[in-house]
Amino acid sequence: MKRAAREFLPGDGLVLAVSGRPGPPALRFETAEQGRLLLRQGERPLLLGRSVGEGCCPELYLHRLDGFRSPLPALRSSTMRSEINWLHRYARWLEDADGTPLRDGRWELAARTGFPPGIWTEDFVRDWPGGRLELSCGGGWHGVLPLRPLSPPDAGRVKAYRKHAREGTLAPVLLWWVTFLDGWVILDGHDRAVAALAEERTPECVELSQVPDEEAWRKAAEEVTEGHEERLRRLAARAGDPDAERQRARMEQAYADAIASLPYGVLPTGCLPLPGGAAAWDDLAVRAMFQFPRD
Repeated sequence: MKRAAREFLPGDGLVLAVSGRPGPPALRFETAEQGRLLLRQGERPLLLGRSVGEGCCPELYLHRLDGFRSPLPALRSSTMRSEINWLHRYARWLEDADGTPLRDGRWELAARTGFPPGIWTEDFVRDWPGGRLELSCGGGWHGVLPLRPLSPPDAGRVKAYRKHAREGTLAPVLLWWVTFLDGWVILDGHDRAVAALAEERTPECVELSQVPDEEAWRKAAEEVTEGHEERLRRLAARAGDPDAERQRARMEQAYADAIASLPYGVLPTGCLPLPGGAAAWDDLAVRAMFQFPRD
């Protein structure tokens, strides 16, 4: 992929303007009838999901398959101990990698060091290959989903990473924000996450999410501006209102905040129709059950 234009954000973040990838991304979700879900990397299926339950709070049952390939190269201890800007290094590696969610558009990479309670504990899916996500009202879950089996805390590689965690030199975990899960998928750093947690630390992360392209956010800005100007006109018609100036100041601040956020509002994670529909999903599910008959 040709190099993406970079937009540097205040604080620790950047946006990649990706071009040259107009087709479906290599790492993509596909859906079929009756709540069937598939995550695929290239042509390799990685995850089968089925939504079960009526109403606003269904459960998503998962079955993951071996074969996920991280988009990042293996990290050496010397690299982690060097002075390195992980956001920029991950951005460059993602540009060069196959098997990523990247497609044409704007993608934000942001450092993430804090998480709400429970994200890395009860909502960190440690079971393999199955799993069950309890979706809250509206469809959210808000947890972290690995794409390969987790190593035990005393595994050799994890023990080496635990030393880095104690030293403060552990490279961040790369997470992909998936909006319809209201949660994250680990793209790289499964063993680093285990190491950080074994040392009673919250894993430091880089979060990848798609944000609106320029045409879309500018169109939204025009609509927001039209609504704001109409509200100002109605306020101006209320002659003699002693609270008018305070209201105007609040409206102006809200307008400024809304306009500033539009280029970086997260886009819904796209899902493509599953080729072959429900029959193709069912065939994959049957083959997976033969491989894991107790799941």
